[in-house]
Amino acid sequence: MTSEVQEFYKEKNILITGGTGFVGKVSIEKLLRTTEVKHIYTLIRSKKGQNVTERLSLWKKDTVFKQLLEEKPNALERVIAISGDCQLPDLGLSETDRKLLVDKVNIVIHGAATVRFNEPLHVALAINTRATRVVVQLAKQMSRLEAFVYVSTAYSNCVSSNIEERFYPEHLTSSVDEVLKLSEQLSDEFLDNLAPTLLGKYPNTYTYTKALAEQVVLREASDLPVCIVRPGMIIAANKEPASGWIDNLYGPISLIYGISYGVVRCTVLNLKAQAAVVPVDHTVNAILASAWQTAITHPNNSAPTVYNFTPSDNNLLLFKDFVNMAFSHGFNYPLTKMIWYPMLQTTTFPWLFNLMAFFYHTLPGYIMDVGLRLQNRKPRLMKIYRKLHENMTLFEYFATKAWTFETDNTKRLWKCMTAKDQQLFNFDMEHLDWNDYFHRALLGMRQYLCNEPPTAKSIALGLKALKRFHLLHRLVQFAICCLTINILWLFAHHIIEVI
Repeated sequence: MTSEVQEFYKEKNILITGGTGFVGKVSIEKLLRTTEVKHIYTLIRSKKGQNVTERLSLWKKDTVFKQLLEEKPNALERVIAISGDCQLPDLGLSETDRKLLVDKVNIVIHGAATVRFNEPLHVALAINTRATRVVVQLAKQMSRLEAFVYVSTAYSNCVSSNIEERFYPEHLTSSVDEVLKLSEQLSDEFLDNLAPTLLGKYPNTYTYTKALAEQVVLREASDLPVCIVRPGMIIAANKEPASGWIDNLYGPISLIYGISYGVVRCTVLNLKAQAAVVPVDHTVNAILASAWQTAITHPNNSAPTVYNFTPSDNNLLLFKDFVNMAFSHGFNYPLTKMIWYPMLQTTTFPWLFNLMAFFYHTLPGYIMDVGLRLQNRKPRLMKIYRKLHENMTLFEYFATKAWTFETDNTKRLWKCMTAKDQQLFNFDMEHLDWNDYFHRALLGMRQYLCNEPPTAKSIALGLKALKRFHLLHRLVQFAICCLTINILWLFAHHIIEVI
């Protein structure tokens, strides 16, 4: 049986923005490994003294491309680095590169974004919104364009509790044209000061500027073969390019990371809310399949199709399940470098979290830093906790609220694929085994983020450390209970004497 999706990508030239990011690298790896694309053009900016060619050459050592290069040693030769920066006007493209893209590109996957929740508004607008308009304008000049995919987020319209696969212009305080005009006329500082007014009900500049970008697509790209994919919180790979592969601490994976080290012991979290997490490989497969379907159906579509990509209604994952499975698998292969026994207390009340954080984080952190100073070592826990609490505050909105996501378009996309394509480009969230997935994800986090090898020796050392800290944890709990009982007894004795 032939693969329609593979045939669609054969000999195609593809432009991917955000190619150096988490989703971007997995997209490039997947295309190079499973299809016969002609070239992949990706925007890369100079960084830390390295030019775009030097940054691209480092991919040969990146674990995400390990399997690919074992199977196809010359695969990365099909990737062409284009010097560009989404924060710059016109993406910082040279006239030569612009002409190259206009003449050659068949498919555009625009995934470049800043995902920092506290990004200054002028920066988030430039990268997330203005750059989207520039990429759309560029795509309109591409005579060979067959599909344009804009990668948004499931939380671009988070001010609604039920998110449908449609556009939500009614939530914006001003039109995208008005906001972008303001960004051109006002200073960066003045624009940033206007953020509370412009954002309205949106919790941060990330979701707001992604919502604006969707309006750019609706208003300016409706005549193109375009669609929008809205993934949930993207975390570790299920199976591709490697089981559990991950290279960042964004989203809820940072919570598990902190718990595993024994650093995070309490947080604000609604355990009854849906954890709209999706594996990065499933996300990429959904993006690639949506481009194929868009190229087929564009002539019959009056508006861009929106695909919400979140867990299936028949296979939902609650944050309670997320935490329980993380602990279940984390205890099977704990970290050797943990500083305390992994535990977690949750609350939905910010004031209660502040109280808990003092006793679970601040006080122990202060005591440990004093111990480090006495050993002439650099204190570090209080600095970590200040940053940690800052990030928890930013994530609080998403950790306490509950959303439902309609995914009818995504389900239809899955059903219209052949059995061969469903196997090659699997994004079926209905039959994903969450328990098996967390086994892979926790091992992946241990290996790729914590740099602890997946060997029997390393796991044995981790289990030994876990046992030691568990004993210490119980001894501290016992000591605290004894101290509390003693204080209560003394207080009661004093009251009796007074009476």
